Amino acid sequence: MLLKYFYDEKLAQASYMVGCQATGEAIVIDPARDISPYVDVAAREGLRIVGATETHIHADFVSGARELAVTQGTKLYLSGEGDAKWRQRYTEGISHEWVHDGDRFKIGNIGFEVLHTPGHTPESLSFLVSDGGGGVDREPMGLFSGDFVFVGDIGRPDLLEKAVGVAGSSDQAARQMYQSVQRFKQLPDHLQLWPGHGAGSACGKALGAIPSSTVGYEKRFNWAMSATDEETFVRQLLEGQPEPPKYFAQMKRLNVDGPTPLGQLPEATSLSAADIRQCLQRHDQVLDTRPAAAFRKAHLPGTLNIAWNKSFITWAGWLIDYDRPLYLIADSDQAAQIVRDLHSIGIDQVAGIAPLEVVNEATAGPLQSYEEMSPAEAQALLASGQAVLLDVRNSAEWQEGYIDGAQHRMLGRLVDHIASIPRGKPVIVQCQSGARSSIAASILQQHGIEQVINLAGGYARWSNEGLPVTRSAHQLVGHA
Repeated sequence: MLLKYFYDEKLAQASYMVGCQATGEAIVIDPARDISPYVDVAAREGLRIVGATETHIHADFVSGARELAVTQGTKLYLSGEGDAKWRQRYTEGISHEWVHDGDRFKIGNIGFEVLHTPGHTPESLSFLVSDGGGGVDREPMGLFSGDFVFVGDIGRPDLLEKAVGVAGSSDQAARQMYQSVQRFKQLPDHLQLWPGHGAGSACGKALGAIPSSTVGYEKRFNWAMSATDEETFVRQLLEGQPEPPKYFAQMKRLNVDGPTPLGQLPEATSLSAADIRQCLQRHDQVLDTRPAAAFRKAHLPGTLNIAWNKSFITWAGWLIDYDRPLYLIADSDQAAQIVRDLHSIGIDQVAGIAPLEVVNEATAGPLQSYEEMSPAEAQALLASGQAVLLDVRNSAEWQEGYIDGAQHRMLGRLVDHIASIPRGKPVIVQCQSGARSSIAASILQQHGIEQVINLAGGYARWSNEGLPVTRSAHQLVGHA
């Protein structure tokens, strides 16, 4: 048996290839949309990808299951559990099998047993795997748990309600998760655990950074295994869940209907400075992917800045309109990877790409900039009443503590509340460290608020320098 681990840091998403070296066959579990890493590894190992499966309908990335089926002739093993409306609708003409709790199938000599483990979603599956070398079935050696059990955490049950709008589903899903956890606790301790996400994923509250674990370790140390009654479990599971990104609803729809195969997407055209000027005059979506420091010094008026870094995919999903063409300003050496990242969350309307040279006063016309200010300088300006303060952190961060007088508008929802931002004074914008506030600064300027100042180092630096903040009750206890 061959086991290969694939991890996308920007999505905190894990996928796996399990291969039977005796027969030369392999299956991919929870494939990402870009299937080239699996195809490359399979070719290198002398394997054919004959199967692919999804543990559930994903909300945070576009699945590569259809891509494998269309381009590689791969058979899909898909969940037949849960509500039928959350099943893939693209299966006509594709080799597939709807699998249910207790079903078994083989890839070569490797056996898979299906466990229905609802809670994160109604259709969620986990897969017990056994290495039946020589054709003899053995006891399972591990569990592919998808978004059911993570290292140190479990999947959140509130996405259908918060992201998709299925009213009342959070409580029901949390109770299903309680029953699934009881079932998990009956599994043998020696089983290895291979989850679908690592630290940084929005599919749980506090995922560990270790890529794998064991069932026995999670039984002992995963917080979700210690609840002794259902009501306590439900309360603990639902409280403190972060707000799901806007794009999660798009991902659910795409993964049900089936994403367009990548080879069928139109290629982005190359754009000149004149082309970009025309885009901005039409009020098209123009995304500048340079680092925030470069954007702050000089940028084209009307452009949105999301730096191409580890957080790029998350904020692109929050802030890009999926229904409109998108035009990029990007480093020519990075453009292909940036487009790949956008495709990974279904932003497929990348219509054109301009090189960084378009941000040049000689070719682009008037440029825009914004200031950056230290906490001490910002405090003096705020104390004089000559500026307003905007906090773009999430609700959990705000509740931990905030700067007095700040307006709270979470970055992902800022555009929805742009009319409430005071005009006529400079706006000092802050987050926890200064990164998200840089994105917010570009949004404010897009919407006609030209006097923008980024708080260098954000709330963390302000607090560390001893400037006054208002802390929550439990924070005050912790500092007593």
